[in-house]
Formats: sequence, structure tokens, C-alpha cells
Amino acid sequence: MSDPQRVVVLAHEKFPDRAKTATGVLKYADYDVVAVLDRDKPGTSTADHRRDLPDVPIVSSMADAPEADALLVGIAPIGGGFDETWREDVRTALERGCDVIAGLHYFLNDDEEFAALADEYGCEINDVRKPHEDIGVANGTAADVDAEIVLTVGTDCSVGKMTATLELVEAAREQGIDAGFIPTGQTGIMIAGWGNPVDRVVSDFTAGSVEEMILEKGDEYDVLFVEGQGSIVHPAYSAVTCGILHGAMADKLILCHESTREAIHGYESFALPDLSEYVSLYENLAAPVHEADIVAGALNTSNVDDDDEAAAAVDAYADELGVPAVDPVRQDATDLIDEVF
Repeated sequence: MSDPQRVVVLAHEKFPDRAKTATGVLKYADYDVVAVLDRDKPGTSTADHRRDLPDVPIVSSMADAPEADALLVGIAPIGGGFDETWREDVRTALERGCDVIAGLHYFLNDDEEFAALADEYGCEINDVRKPHEDIGVANGTAADVDAEIVLTVGTDCSVGKMTATLELVEAAREQGIDAGFIPTGQTGIMIAGWGNPVDRVVSDFTAGSVEEMILEKGDEYDVLFVEGQGSIVHPAYSAVTCGILHGAMADKLILCHESTREAIHGYESFALPDLSEYVSLYENLAAPVHEADIVAGALNTSNVDDDDEAAAAVDAYADELGVPAVDPVRQDATDLIDEVF
């Protein structure tokens, strides 16, 4: 087996809380991350800022980073735009012969300067959020596969749906279940090495992009865990959420929430509904296409320092939903697998 690709992860001014692509790659991807770029935190380590991350040095720029094979953009801001303050780091990476991996709506391959530098220095730019051209409408056939389909859904965006999905895949495998992961966002695609970027697909094809992946993998596994996106109550991202829900035709839903969240992330004038309302919202929306019940909850307690307080928050969450719940990072996710299966 070849050595994993050595990467530098760009996370300027956002690490760790607002750089979920960076933290996801650090925690789950099969990369050798040699440095993180954050001009606000040079001289520290990733482990200094989040205890569940590996110990990787943080430096201020690509010019200060060690030798690497690629620069990975570890930030996915609202709207997926490119911050011009990153340009020098991308330029430096390409001039050093590094490939560039990005999950933005702004495609770096379409940037004339970056495309010219990649050509000059023999580098590859991988815009993982660019869908392939053959995606079509859903046929309503995802439920025909042999695998049981489990979808994570959220009370909001950025509450830990991808993390919960990956933790549950690992926990299921530890229990002897042949489980697969269906990535639907840029970070999940970077981790898994394949997938459809659902939020970049033409709206008519959103459900089809999910169905396509399930049909591809559905007879290879006993259970497929589908990474959810957004939230059905989100004023900007609800369409993606609904497309995944109907395209996946899930058998079971797991509701993900961040324990201190009270308003929509980035849209704070919109308060979150009562948690119990999400059960009927998701189940009623799924039912006309394929009935699915919320069978468990996953609570992100990363903003709670005390372990006892976090455990109490998980218990309260389970009581409010009326189903078993766990913090899949802080607690043992296999407990939830035992309950769900």
C-alpha cells in the first residue's frame, strides 16, 4: 500500500469551529496532514484547540508549511465563495508543485491564474463540488436495493450530521454490520474519495444524485448510512434537505442537533422550532415517497465542557424526542447501533 498523500489544510481565521471541512479531514480522511494554515493561530497545534483531533502544527501561510503533495481548502463558507486573502497560499502551493483540492462553489479550475499555474507546474486542481454531467432525475427506486438505508437529518446546518454518519458507520462495523457511507457534501467526498456534491446539482436532479449513489452501492452492503445536509427548516438549504430525503427513500432517520443551538446558523433571526416538532416534520415529509421514522438522535455537545452536563443534555434530548440518543463522538456510538438495529 502506498503512503497517504501529504496535505496542508487551509483554515484561515476559522479553525476549528468554523472550519468543518478541515476538522472532518483531520479526523476521518486517509491523508497525512502535515500542517494547517490559520494566520490567527500560528505556533499552536490542532490538538490545542480540539481534544479529539490529531496533533498537527498550525502555521500562518503556505510559505511556512513543510513539503507536501497537496493543499486542501478546509473552509466551506456560506455560499461557497473564494476568499481573495487565500490567493497567495494557493499560488504558492501550485508554484511548489502541489495539487489543490477544494470544495467551493467557486471552481478553482475556472480561475485563469490558477489554471495557468497548474499547467505550468504540472499540478492538478480537484474541484470536488463539481458534479459529473450524467446525473438525471430520480426514478423512485432507491428503496429497491438490498441494503437498509439510514439517513441523518438535522435541526440546522452545521450540527454534526457528517460526523454522526461517519461515527455510526464505524460503530456499525465494530458490531459486525457490513455498513457503507454515502457522501453528499464536499467534506464527505474528500474523506470517502467519491460521491455526488448534492448542493451543486441542478435542483431537478438533487434526488437523482442521491438515488444514483444508493443504486451503485446498495447491493454491496447490509446498511447504507447517508450523510444528510442542511435542515428542513433552513431558509436557504431546505431544498437540498428535501431532495436527499426523497432521493434516499430512507428506512430510518437519525435526528442530529447541536446542544446549544437556538437559532439558524447564519440566519439568527430565525429561531429553531421545538425539538419535538422535527419528528413530525421529517416523518410527514418522507411518508408520501417512502415511510421513515426517526429512530434515534445524535447530539453534538462539543460546546459543553463538563462531561456530566453533556451526558445530562443527551438524556434530555432523548426524552424530548422519545427515542434513544447519544453524542457519537463523546460517548459510545455502538450503544445507538444496538438500539437502532
